[in-house]
Amino acid sequence: MVDVHQLTAAQLSAAYGRGELSPVEVARHALARMESWEPRINAMYRIDADGALAFAAASEARWQTGKPLSPLDGVPVTIKENIATRRDPAPIGTRANDDAPPQGADAPPAARARETGCVILGKTTMPDYGMLSSGLSSLHGVTRNPWRLDRNPSGSSSGAAAAAVARYAPLHIGTDIGGSVRLPATHCGIFALKPSFGRVPVHPPYMGRVAGPMTRTVEDAALLMNALSGPDARDFMSLPPEEGKFAVNLDAILPRQIKIGFLPDMGVGLSVHPEVRGAAEAAAYALAGAGCTVESIRSFLTEEMLDGMCRFFEARSYHDLMQLAGPKRARVLPFIAEWCSWRAQHFTGRDVMQAYAHVRAMQEAAVAATLAYDFILSPTSPILPYEAELAAPGNDPRNALPHIAFTVPYNMSGQPAASVNWSVSAEGLPIGIQVVGRRFDDRGVLRLCRLVETLRPPQRAWPD
Repeated sequence: MVDVHQLTAAQLSAAYGRGELSPVEVARHALARMESWEPRINAMYRIDADGALAFAAASEARWQTGKPLSPLDGVPVTIKENIATRRDPAPIGTRANDDAPPQGADAPPAARARETGCVILGKTTMPDYGMLSSGLSSLHGVTRNPWRLDRNPSGSSSGAAAAAVARYAPLHIGTDIGGSVRLPATHCGIFALKPSFGRVPVHPPYMGRVAGPMTRTVEDAALLMNALSGPDARDFMSLPPEEGKFAVNLDAILPRQIKIGFLPDMGVGLSVHPEVRGAAEAAAYALAGAGCTVESIRSFLTEEMLDGMCRFFEARSYHDLMQLAGPKRARVLPFIAEWCSWRAQHFTGRDVMQAYAHVRAMQEAAVAATLAYDFILSPTSPILPYEAELAAPGNDPRNALPHIAFTVPYNMSGQPAASVNWSVSAEGLPIGIQVVGRRFDDRGVLRLCRLVETLRPPQRAWPD
């Protein structure tokens, strides 16, 4: 039989149903795999071995009586550090606009995973405040990319992506406010969906911030979306639920009815690496060959919009930094402290409102650019994975976010966007492409990404 860690969530569920595997056996295998990989990649903030085994035992009993809570009952999952899970401590001084735990309660994504019967293995790492696309943290040290340990997994869902590549579990839950599930996905060669804003309830809700699945396959992400999209009254900005629909008819897409806008270069931020551009062009060519109408389009993003977004993020994080008492503030990663304060400490209210106006202009431009097309196809990140020890590409705290130009507009516009691996670079590093849908068309994005999975070149074997 195939090693347990190679099985997808869908395959594990089928094996449980046939009585060929038990959730306890799978949980033990996952914990052993963590013990082997963690000294090298540092993907976990907290491992709950006792809790995972206890929940797996309860799941095993349910499967034996033919009464699983859902198809995902007993399937292992990891949850990002900033999503509150009951009884788990929060890292001191690094929580900002996250799912703060009221009296130890699960935040909505964690609650849905638990209600579905998923076995929560523990919490994955992220950089301070969940900001910057890096695996560097003042609390956790360096989280490394399993493909090459001297490379960065990107972030902020850095631990989730690294754990997915090391195959701790088939399911991982991350969060995204500027690219934080998609950027780690492209640099680690996995699949990640940033759902439509409000599709997955979070608490407290915040402009552009979503939680979403990070998996090795589109099918597993769709199965996890079935759970995560369940209603939760704590998120007053959430959309009406679409429970149980995301994994249905994933292959039901008619390429000849699909019109795609191909956006190979945003024209702002970092220059697109030639190998990244080549991968995106190859994906566009393959989709056209499959029958889709593919047209090149010009960028809608301006330097003013991107800088306005950066200034808005800086102002938000500077406020959070100033809320900390002196000793806690001193523990924050120096790069983060300088990034969020070098301009923001001098901002006036007018400065912040001007930045917000540029964010709104970005939102409007992103939606308008999509209206003539069913989907937008682009690179996910303009660059290949960079050095593991750096806080951001280029390591300049006064220019820390030029690499998010392809991802952040769709957080502000609320559109669903996913990163799916296409190929690898000459050095064997993953290269993903981004698929963006019209507002609320999460199922359409999943279906087109499933088509991409069938069209892409043979994939490199996972590192072991």
